[in-house]
Amino acid sequence: MLATAESCTGGLIAGACTDLAGSSQWFERGFVTYSNAAKTELLGVPAALIDAHGAVSEPVARAMAEGAVRHARAQVSVAVTGVAGPSGGSADKPVGTVWFGWCVDGAAHTEVVRFAGDRAAVRAATVRHALARLAARLR
Repeated sequence: MLATAESCTGGLIAGACTDLAGSSQWFERGFVTYSNAAKTELLGVPAALIDAHGAVSEPVARAMAEGAVRHARAQVSVAVTGVAGPSGGSADKPVGTVWFGWCVDGAAHTEVVRFAGDRAAVRAATVRHALARLAARLR
């Protein structure tokens, strides 16, 4: 079973999954944790971790992926946290920066990607990348 933990995509990954007929056989739930408080309350991401590294970071993406599995009836998760724009970027984390986390059978993996384009393009690319990498990990 799959659980999603989404920030910058606001549920688009869960939506892409549940667009597929039969997804009730493998999709368990989605967490939309747009705010830092939601990441802490729903996924158990320590507030101190967010304070230390920022919401858009490797440790937070990893904690989101692990938290999604821990707080759901799922063995697999995908998590995303990023800067979709048009504002909110910085020198270290420009617009288009997205951290991904996947947890498959207890093993967590992370990756950062910088996507070009406007907000809609960054969000769409994030959904495609998250699901493509998940599929590769499940093979």
